[in-house]
Amino acid sequence: MESIRLKARAKINLGLDVLGKRDNGYHDVRMVMQTIGIYDRIIMTKIPEDEICIVSNLAFLPVNENNLIYKAVKMIKDMYKISSGIKVELNKFIPVAAGMAGGSTDAASALYGMNRLFKLGLSTEKMMELGVGIGADVPYCVMRGTALAEGIGEKLTRLKPVPHMWILIAKPPINVSTKLVYESLDISGVKVHPDIDGIIEAINAQDVRLIAARMGNVLEGVTIPMYPVIEKIKQDMLENGAVNAMMSGSGPTVFGIFPDEAMALRCQSYLKAKGDARQVYITETFSSSTGI
Repeated sequence: MESIRLKARAKINLGLDVLGKRDNGYHDVRMVMQTIGIYDRIIMTKIPEDEICIVSNLAFLPVNENNLIYKAVKMIKDMYKISSGIKVELNKFIPVAAGMAGGSTDAASALYGMNRLFKLGLSTEKMMELGVGIGADVPYCVMRGTALAEGIGEKLTRLKPVPHMWILIAKPPINVSTKLVYESLDISGVKVHPDIDGIIEAINAQDVRLIAARMGNVLEGVTIPMYPVIEKIKQDMLENGAVNAMMSGSGPTVFGIFPDEAMALRCQSYLKAKGDARQVYITETFSSSTGI
């Protein structure tokens, strides 16, 4: 195998709670993570030169050691003493700095790709273990599907797959720093925490409306005051047929759960015409696990 094509899929958080802050600056979380259909396309090809070459359709993305794909490839090259170089062609479709693990899922796919290209025989668990060194969301992006994430996000428990859901994704024309949002969170001031166990119960019951009703994201209390447009998009979704709508991750992306595709399409048209969101996509939940 000289080349491999990969789909690096985005995620949303059906629930996100922060329990505390560690001495090293990381936060302890409890999150229900869900893979969705939106993905970046990645082509990885062996090259004779001992280098890592990344090209992207987005000119502003770093293509050096500041790119998580680069970090993943270099980690594997160093660890397994691989002298061959790698060219990575990245076609980015997941919104950037959007709370959808776009960089982390690209890194997860790079780990998977290196494993396949060089026949390393790494298990999913080993790739997840290596992924922690790149970013807290990378292990989940290796595993994919529906999962409870704990610790800093690296302790994962696979959950029953959610029932099929139509999802509308809307990102306003702003980027949010995950680091800044977490640093700005005053955990002692949080009065209401998301019902993570309740979300899991609703998933086990395979009840879409109950899952939607129990969704919660403690970081909304930080990001929405900074960027009120997030709340406007949420309300627009709710007024146009969403069963519920919420910010994903640290934001600013908003996702809405819709009862059918037709209603999601109508809301998509409304949001595009209104203009608060620059990127508006219809997608679905994606429940397959590793395969990438």
